[in-house]
Amino acid sequence: MSIDLEALFQAFDATVGKPAMADAEFGETFRRMMVALVRFDYVVVFAYRGKERPIDLYSTFDPQENVVFVTLYQVGPYLLDPFYHTARARRPGVFRMRELAPDRFFSSEYYRSYYVQTGLAEEIGFFVTLDDDITVVLSLMRREKTGPFPPAEFALLKKAEPLVTSLVRHFWPGLGARFDAQRDAGMRTGRKRGAAAQALQPADTVWHDLKLTSRETAIVDLVLQGHSSESIGLRLNISTGTVKVHRRNVYRKLGISSQTQLLSIYLKTFGSAGDRPAPQSAGRSS
Repeated sequence: MSIDLEALFQAFDATVGKPAMADAEFGETFRRMMVALVRFDYVVVFAYRGKERPIDLYSTFDPQENVVFVTLYQVGPYLLDPFYHTARARRPGVFRMRELAPDRFFSSEYYRSYYVQTGLAEEIGFFVTLDDDITVVLSLMRREKTGPFPPAEFALLKKAEPLVTSLVRHFWPGLGARFDAQRDAGMRTGRKRGAAAQALQPADTVWHDLKLTSRETAIVDLVLQGHSSESIGLRLNISTGTVKVHRRNVYRKLGISSQTQLLSIYLKTFGSAGDRPAPQSAGRSS
């Protein structure tokens, strides 16, 4: 598609001279800028800090889509998302999902059980690092019927990165206070309901009650993210055979025989915190 310079300049003009914008106003301004450059179906913006539950800053989903793309995602599946792990690594830039995904991501149970639900053909993210260990990810999504982003459009988005980064840092400062407020609210809920606030607690607690060792926990997390045994071995500096032994031990401890059951246990651990909905057995996309 050709660049709509008039629409681009009008969107940019909305930011000139403004010291601040509400989430929805800046999100809509970003959407208008991107519409002038490339074709896409959805926009969603999340802020990430460590292993904390991501904050939804802006999205263009209808209520039903919002359940899959935002509500379910925030319950716990975000911990398996390549975008989340790239945000945690504090890696700035513009990336296609398939650039970041582990080697077995698209055959993983997470992809089949959660990601496929989105019906996306591709997702591209602007990763903007901020203070306080926060990364804002602005995602542009294309549905299957729209198809992936052409190389020329991806190249154009990469050229827009410096502008997007500057605008995000100007209009979304102070997100640390929001994460602090979310954490404090979770602690208050936890005092009222005991362990029921687990979904807002650090992700390290997911396997705690299941008596897995730290090594087994690391391996299980990588398996669910979509890493093969070979990839896990390279990341943890252990042999592929050792990885497989640990996997068999985990399955024995949990009384399961498949990755489907493993993912179910993982998500139920989060879902138990306040009767939150669990993904259907059918997933966010490449």
